[in-house]
Amino acid sequence: MKAPGVKVEENWRSAISLPTCVDDLSAPAKFPDLFDAVLADAGIEVVLSGVRMPRMNSIMERWVQTCRRELLDRTLIWNHRHLLHALREFEQFYNAHRPHQGIANARPLHPLPAPIDDPDTLARLDIRRRDRLGGLLHEYQHAA
Repeated sequence: MKAPGVKVEENWRSAISLPTCVDDLSAPAKFPDLFDAVLADAGIEVVLSGVRMPRMNSIMERWVQTCRRELLDRTLIWNHRHLLHALREFEQFYNAHRPHQGIANARPLHPLPAPIDDPDTLARLDIRRRDRLGGLLHEYQHAA
């Protein structure tokens, strides 16, 4: 059985008879209708990004990279339902519990707590850990 992308590549090469290696990266711009037909044949929906919006793609690429590195590289996904469950859990963890360096290590949906400088207060802190996704993700909070 061939990989999913192989049929698309074979269709594309047979349609315009390209050599094995394509050096011209502007080929999609030269044949937009052909690309749309090949992608539609493969069941791929084309989503266009906004013109002159370079940050739009970079933000999404950063989230995908984080999701891959922190979740998908460490998880064996069994089926579509399991993938959706893992992504929902990770999204909730990412937005509600994971600290982000870009906002001073605060959590996006919560303000940054006041720093604790007193050593006696630090010794009396009771912190509890809650595991998510079978121990892959950890949440820490003060015990009640």
